[in-house]
Amino acid sequence: MIVNSAQAAAWNGYEGEHWAANRDRYDAVNSGFNDALLNAAAIGERDHVLDVGCGNGQVTRLAARRAPLGHATGLDLSEPMLRTARLSAMREEVGNVTFERGDAQVHPFPDAAFDAAISRFGVMFFADPVAAFANVRRALRPGGRLAFLSMQRLQGSDLGEVFAAIAEHAPALRPGSEDAGPLSLADPERVRGVLGGAGFRDVECTHTEAPQIWGRDAADAAEFLGGWGPVRHHLGQVDDATAAKALDALEAALRRFEEPGAVRLTGTAWLVTAVA
Repeated sequence: MIVNSAQAAAWNGYEGEHWAANRDRYDAVNSGFNDALLNAAAIGERDHVLDVGCGNGQVTRLAARRAPLGHATGLDLSEPMLRTARLSAMREEVGNVTFERGDAQVHPFPDAAFDAAISRFGVMFFADPVAAFANVRRALRPGGRLAFLSMQRLQGSDLGEVFAAIAEHAPALRPGSEDAGPLSLADPERVRGVLGGAGFRDVECTHTEAPQIWGRDAADAAEFLGGWGPVRHHLGQVDDATAAKALDALEAALRRFEEPGAVRLTGTAWLVTAVA
C-alpha cells in the first residue's frame, strides 16, 4: 500500500530514473557519510537491519556485510532504484539482503523484527513523518536503534554557496528558502518533536561533515547537479534563456571547488540517533 502518492510518482518517474542511472555518481556524493551512519547504528554480526529509503542500496549492502549472521532489508518507493539495488547485491554476492517496495508510513513490517533502522538521506520526504517514524519504531525491538542522516539548512555550506550563485536566475534555490522536501528535517527541534511524537527516546542530532564529489570538473559537475531533481524542478519554472544563465552561473560557482580530477564540496548533515 502506498499513501505518499506524490513522492511515489516522483521516485518512479524522472527522479528515480536519474538516481538509478547515476548510482555511482550519487554514491560519490553521499558515501563519505557511510561510516558515521553505520557506526552510529552499532550493527552487530547477528543484527537484523532495516534501511528506510534505501535507494540504490549501497548502505543496505554495507549493513548486511556488518551483520554476516543477520540480515538487512532495504525499503523504498522507487522501483527503478530497487532494480538497481537487487542487481548490485547479486553482482557483489551479498546474499543476506532483500529489497522491498513500500511506503514506510504504512508498510506492514512485522512487529519488533529489527535491531536497528538506518537511512542515508531517505527519510525527509514522508507525507506524515510522525506516522512513518511510529511505524518504523513498531518494527524495532524494544531498545532498538535508529540512526539516520538528514540535510542541514544550506546557509554557510559549500552547496549553499553554489546555490546562492544561481539564485538571481532561480530564486527558489536561494539557501534556506524551503522547509519541505529535502530540508524537512533540517531543524533539530523539529526532528526531536517528530521522533518524540513517534515514540522514540534519547534523540540526539550531531553535526557531521564529509567530502562530496560532484563531478570530474566544473562543467561535468554543473551538468550533473543541474539534473538533480530539486535543481531541475526549479530550473523548469523559468524560461530556457534564464535556465541557461543559471547553469552557466552554476558552473562558474563550482570552479572554486575544482581539484585535479574532481569537484569536491564539503557536505554537512545531521546524524540523528534515537532509541525505540
